[in-house]
Order: sequence, then C-alpha cells, then structure tokens
Amino acid sequence: MIPDEEVRLSRMVSGGGCAAKIGPGTLQGILESLPAFQDENLLVGIETSDDGAVYRISDELALIQTLDFFPPMVEDPFVFGQIAAANALSDIYAMGGEPKTALNIVAWPNCVNPKILGQILAGGADKVKEAGAVLAGGHSIQDDVPKYGLSVTGFVDPRRMYTNRGARPGDVLLLTKPLGTGIINTAVKADMASSQAEQEVIRVMTELNRRAAGILRSHQVHACTDVTGFGLAGHGAEMADGSGVSLEFYGSVLPVQPEAAEYARMGLVPEGSYRNREYLKDRTWVQTEEAWLEDIFFDPQTSGGLLVSLEESEAEAVEQEAREEGLPFAICRIGKVKERERWSICLTE
Repeated sequence: MIPDEEVRLSRMVSGGGCAAKIGPGTLQGILESLPAFQDENLLVGIETSDDGAVYRISDELALIQTLDFFPPMVEDPFVFGQIAAANALSDIYAMGGEPKTALNIVAWPNCVNPKILGQILAGGADKVKEAGAVLAGGHSIQDDVPKYGLSVTGFVDPRRMYTNRGARPGDVLLLTKPLGTGIINTAVKADMASSQAEQEVIRVMTELNRRAAGILRSHQVHACTDVTGFGLAGHGAEMADGSGVSLEFYGSVLPVQPEAAEYARMGLVPEGSYRNREYLKDRTWVQTEEAWLEDIFFDPQTSGGLLVSLEESEAEAVEQEAREEGLPFAICRIGKVKERERWSICLTE
C-alpha cells in the first residue's frame, strides 16, 4: 500500500482528463467498423459523433444517455471527482436536456488507500447533487491506473433537443467557458504553473454548464456541443461537417484562461493537442502567425464550455441574460457560420 502522503494522482497516469482520449483519427477508424442500428425512436445515435444518444419515449419525452470517465489531472481527490462528474454531466446539457440519474464508473489500484477513492466519489456526488440529479449506483474494477467518471441519463423534449448538426449560415457562435485547460494542466503537472493559474483551471473545470444551459433553453438554438478532448477545433469540425457548413473562429476574441498563452509559448502543450492538429490538418485553414493561438485552438479541454450556434438576435439576448444573471464565466461571441467552403473550420486573427 502506498502511504497516503506519497500518493500523487496525476503522476500515476501518462495523460489525465480529456487529454487521455483516444485520438480522433484512431477512434473514427474503429467506429466505422461497427454495425448500424435502425430504430425509428433512436433520434441520435453513433453516426454524427454527438454528445449523447437520444431515444424517444413519447412525443414529449426522450432519454439522453451518455458516459464519460478518465484518469486524474489534479492531486486533490475530491476535486478530481467534481471535475469528472461535471464533465460527464455536460453532455446532457449539450443536448438540451436535464440530468436525472447517474452511475459511477471506477477503476482503482489496490495499492492505494480506498479512502482516497471515497473522496473522489464524494466529489462526484457533490456535482450530481448540484445538477439536481440522483446518484443510483455504479460499477468498479481493479486497475493499475485510477479512473473515474459517470454514466448519466437525462430527459429532453425531443422537439427541443439540440444536436451538433443544425448550424446555419449566418449564425453566431458562442462559447460558455474559457479555453486552455489542457495547456495549464500540463504546466501544473510539470510544476511550472502558478498557484493562480492552477486555482483558475480548477474553477473552470468544476463549474457545471447548468446555468448557461438554462439561459439557452429559452432561445432557439440551432446546434450545440460541448468542447472537450478534441478541442475547440475538433468539436467545431464535427459541427461544421454534420451541418454541411464551415465555421470561422476569431482568434483575437477567443476567451483564454490566464497564463495559458504563456505556457503554450513555453511548449507546455499536451500530446492530445498534436493528435487533434494532425487529424484536422486537411480540414483546417489557419490565418494567424501566432503559434500559441493555434495551440489554444487544438488544446484538449476537460469539462469545457458549450459551443452554440444560433441567430445573431438570439445570441445578443443570450449574452445580455448571462450578464444580468452574473454567470461565473462570460458567454463569449467567438465566430460565425458560413456557407460550406473547402475547409470545415477556419481560425483567423
């Protein structure tokens, strides 16, 4: 048994958080070989790489199902549990739904005190409770690398659900959280991040998208997804390709966490960023000479914000309501939707 004082969760893994995802190119090749399932009530399945599956129960009710888990990227077990739970719950919000039930997913080394696992589960339960859902069980296995997450079920009116494939030319793109978590977490793991940067990235990752989703629910959203391991670029490309449009992002107004640009300039970039960049190279047009900005664009996020496509008048109303409600992070206008061009996504100055 490793002494508790010597346990450093983030040092037990090669990649933590959503940066540990299988690369998008590898994943696509695997998923293409799976059989297609046909059911008239399956409204959203595997085909569009959306945030969750949606199954219609009636004309007014559908189930959203999702799951997400990963290795730790922070040392505090309670905080890790909060982050993992917030990340999993976000998929429900990205589909326009409300989380209802959650199940724990656990992999745990037998050489680490199970009391530490208890703290992780307590952190996860804290966020499930904050989301207004109930924690109803789970499953655990022994593994050399600790991992934690949730399987979440939510409800949505199928007439009001969001997908990642409804963006329309002329729409405005909004983002509900700042970028840079992968880069800052890399700096933290290298013991090169300031305490302020570390505290801020935890604040970003533990914040539920619940309040932002509540504002969006009263507006006409054309497309929505949450920005996680494939970065703003990767999830933006999924939205662009699924909608048959191109997305243009304005680099000068992208919300970036403090010090993320500095760490990117120092080369503190997670491996997942390079996988994302390689996968998207033939679908991306970059019009900036700022290398750090490209790093932010491809940076794998953990428990990131919602990327939303909607008409400009609706976007203005959402921004105004967010200011009035005092959300912890501004809902920022970061780009626009264009008619389909030869590229899926564009990053400009």
